[in-house]
Amino acid sequence: MDFIIKAAIEAVKALYQTDITPQDVNLQQTRKEFEGQVTIVTFPFTRFSRKSPEQTGEQIGEYLKANVAEVAGFNVIKGFLNISIADTYWLNVYQTQVLAENFGILPANGKKVMVEYSSPNTNKPLHLGHVRNNLLGYSVAAILEAAGYEVIKANLVNDRGIHICKSMLAWQKFGNGETPQSAGLKGDHLVGKYYVIFDKEYKKQIDELKAAGKTEEEAKKTAPLILEAQQMLQKWEAGDEEVISLWKTMNGWVYDGFADTYKKLGVDFDKFYYESNTYLLGKDIIEEGLAKGIFFKKEDGSVWIDLTEDGLDQKLVLRADGTSVYITQDLGTAQLKYNDFGMDESIYVVGNEQDYHFKVLFLILEKLGKTWAKGLFHLSYGMVDLPSGKMKSREGTVVDADDLISEMESTAKEQTEALGKVDGFNIEDKQHLYHIIGMGALKYFLLKVDPKKRLLFDPNESVDFQGHTGPFIQYTHARIKSVLSRAGVDYNSANGVDTLDAVERDLIIQLTEYTNIVSIAAKEFNPAAVANYIYELAKVYNKFYHEKSILQAETEDIKKFRLQLSAAAAQVIAKGMRLLGIEVPERM
Repeated sequence: MDFIIKAAIEAVKALYQTDITPQDVNLQQTRKEFEGQVTIVTFPFTRFSRKSPEQTGEQIGEYLKANVAEVAGFNVIKGFLNISIADTYWLNVYQTQVLAENFGILPANGKKVMVEYSSPNTNKPLHLGHVRNNLLGYSVAAILEAAGYEVIKANLVNDRGIHICKSMLAWQKFGNGETPQSAGLKGDHLVGKYYVIFDKEYKKQIDELKAAGKTEEEAKKTAPLILEAQQMLQKWEAGDEEVISLWKTMNGWVYDGFADTYKKLGVDFDKFYYESNTYLLGKDIIEEGLAKGIFFKKEDGSVWIDLTEDGLDQKLVLRADGTSVYITQDLGTAQLKYNDFGMDESIYVVGNEQDYHFKVLFLILEKLGKTWAKGLFHLSYGMVDLPSGKMKSREGTVVDADDLISEMESTAKEQTEALGKVDGFNIEDKQHLYHIIGMGALKYFLLKVDPKKRLLFDPNESVDFQGHTGPFIQYTHARIKSVLSRAGVDYNSANGVDTLDAVERDLIIQLTEYTNIVSIAAKEFNPAAVANYIYELAKVYNKFYHEKSILQAETEDIKKFRLQLSAAAAQVIAKGMRLLGIEVPERM
């Protein structure tokens, strides 16, 4: 509310002959228990007024009421001046901003940002951790787009390495030509099955070697299976036709499986990068760093960087045999991405176990003089836990994403049918609704929490139609749509009203906050800001719905106004939920 800040500056000048800046005016939202919408903290002005905070508040309040048309009244509680803004102001904001077609979409800012998320391995299906990663990355991308950025959604697929060869080798030895079609399994699940088989057979060999007198370390290094897997990796790197052919086939199965899971999750990508194409990158950057004296060679020929003066440690960037480590690849891939898109910012959505890695990566790029390194950001997020016994994974270790999605749809079905919310739906519509509610519950529960926090996800709690949940918000949207469909009048060109009841004003105030919330969420890369705002909006609308008659309003003008206000609330709910990747049903 810039006009209040400007008026407060004028008041201090007129009353106390003192110039202050906008930064000197502490403006807050008025607490719910007091009358008013905006509060000025008066303590800082007492040094000019030479009066108590209460007297200072009274003087400034009287000045504002006399000189600012939008100020309808005020009250002073200790050092807090609570200002009531006139209904005409809120109605004008509602008409000119909230009802505008592009409300909540900020103008293009000319900046380009890449959001890299998902980054799966092609030796197993996506799991619960990937679900949080994908939903977070997709939502941040949507929020940034709404905030005026040009956004590139990228996925760096880890499609090579010893872990991939383990699945390939196990399939060769134990697969008997099994395919996703013959097994009736999604391709990623089939390949994951052979990764598990490799692990079981490898452990058997380790136990046999230990029984024959070898130490555990010796057994792990000399077990025939691991030696064969290492040999397969060498063949892959040498371009062996048979190995490459098998690798392409099995990765193809996995990509088909991933595509299906991504579709169910409702996420997508603009650009895929593959480690098989990027793992050799970065070596030229190492040479560049050596020439600049940023890296140094040890006697064995390995290349390092000393970051001890930056509070970190010495970091290996190239092995003695000239092969890359992860940081080498990441240096090269960061340069490749910048060369491809020249973005101003690049966000890596990766779990908090990689915090140190990204500190090192970004610091090295800065030391190398990469001007774009200042725009790199690690969106670090915490793990997701499930209540014990709530869900079982196929392998008993991690929760499979597809199993979780099925579980959510089943939970949504049970709770929706128990509440009788699907009367009049055909079978196809019911299935679609269960998917929308199940995914809405999952996404909202994971996104309403600050990304940095570890969270406990309870499938049943997430589908509560009365709680702080996605389905509660979805049901509010459907409720509004039901009211609008029964209206029977054109409310788009409502004449409007001159005064507002408190709950109507509260709803308009909540609606006006949407654009600001999008801006905050974009600045902080935090979908939780949007999620919690939409929940508060749904609560305010439900209070309005229960306190005010809409279809049986006192006059036709009030009826149309309340219908129009309801439609605006539905639109903002739908926009906000869309930024979370959540669909809102028209009826339920």
